[in-house]
Amino acid sequence: MDYKKITASTNTETRNIWELSKPTGNVYEMVVIISKRANQIAAEMKHDLDSKLEEFASYSDNLEEVFENHEQIEISRFYEKLPKPTLIAIDEWEKGEIYYRNPAKEKELF
Repeated sequence: MDYKKITASTNTETRNIWELSKPTGNVYEMVVIISKRANQIAAEMKHDLDSKLEEFASYSDNLEEVFENHEQIEISRFYEKLPKPTLIAIDEWEKGEIYYRNPAKEKELF
């Protein structure tokens, strides 16, 4: 994920839930889709952060070697300033960037 291209707001905004649910026609289905996407984003962000911080991991148990690593702090601050995964997922939903399907509805068509 390219975090520089994220346009989601970091602030919570009031949204019209009926407008958001128009693509599915069901508020609950929309909430499930957005929550699943938010979980995917959160897992991806956690994996990226863990892999970047792995470079700074110390495998020795010597307490005398503990010091502040400014690069590690900057990486952590960058991830803290990003919008929450839920806000990113809602932004993607509003832009129509989330692919979803409902197998139960597909069975009804046949």
